[in-house]
Amino acid sequence: MAEVVLRNIVARYGQFVAVDNLSLTIGSGQFVTLLGPSGCGKSTTLRIIAGLMKPTSGDVLFAGRNVTGASAADRNIGMVFQSLALFPHMTVADNIAFGLRMRSVAAGVIEKRVRKILEMVRLEEMADRYPSQMSGGQQQRVALARAIVIEPSILILDEPFGALDRKLREAMQVELHQLTRDMKITALFVTHDQEEALMLSDSIAVMNKGRIEQYGTPQEIYAAPTTRFVADFMGMTNFLRGRVAGRDDDRLAIAIGGTTVKTQVAAGISNGDDVTFAVRPEKVMLAGSGTPSDSAVEGIIRQVTYHGDASRFVLSLKSGETIVALEKHDRDAGERSVGSTVWAHWAPEDTRVFAQ
Repeated sequence: MAEVVLRNIVARYGQFVAVDNLSLTIGSGQFVTLLGPSGCGKSTTLRIIAGLMKPTSGDVLFAGRNVTGASAADRNIGMVFQSLALFPHMTVADNIAFGLRMRSVAAGVIEKRVRKILEMVRLEEMADRYPSQMSGGQQQRVALARAIVIEPSILILDEPFGALDRKLREAMQVELHQLTRDMKITALFVTHDQEEALMLSDSIAVMNKGRIEQYGTPQEIYAAPTTRFVADFMGMTNFLRGRVAGRDDDRLAIAIGGTTVKTQVAAGISNGDDVTFAVRPEKVMLAGSGTPSDSAVEGIIRQVTYHGDASRFVLSLKSGETIVALEKHDRDAGERSVGSTVWAHWAPEDTRVFAQ
């Protein structure tokens, strides 16, 4: 496995800039995800790493070797796509062995490697079956085994679970997580699914308009987004506008609709600044009366929806904005009917503040 470095990558399609001066390091043995909406540049970045297209400018390095001009065949890439592209006329064992045969690996070595990888993906009893005789999850394991058996410099996975149903998708995520850690594989995963990225990754690069908005651990990306785009994309759906009315060492006081709330301090924010602050719905708690904390706003419940282990409440605030709370059913609910006046409150450290 190898460290992969992208250095100042630019990719243009005519006048359109698909990748805009992107730099990224994927450490040897690390599982890194490119996460973002459609059209953000993640698939173009993947194609450049795989050698399927050349960047307009910039460099791609594998283990310190500049491979920018090298073909895909010369990069030793293992690839798994949503369309698995298994050979229907070949058995499982032959599908897995195909890449090794193309590399002219000795027959005895091929047999040992195929047997070993079949054990790792728990398909040793299906070596002589054909893809049409297998379930979707089993076919997915064959595709992974075929990509891994060649001992690639990097394993590239382009939304490989997109065609699977939710239950099977979640099972395959667990298997991929375990397999890549056990084998210490350097992997690049591309997805638009936030939960999938959080579950699988050592590090996540959130992309927007051809650039990396934030690069960090799943915990950093989820709990400490550095831009409004990342906060919104990662589910911080409550965005409230206000003005900074004061600050102390570790808290900002923000005036919003006749109420002042406390939030965590943000870099580059000063007294009098107009700001937007964000808080996740699951961090918002509801109280029936009184001001329950320094971070609280009063509102009227306009909608209640049931979500199994929790209920979702939409509140109208005096400022004219709305806030959403997601309350687990093990909380003390009290009076929570439509039309009720309640206080929505949260811990100051659960907010992120952004300049407007």
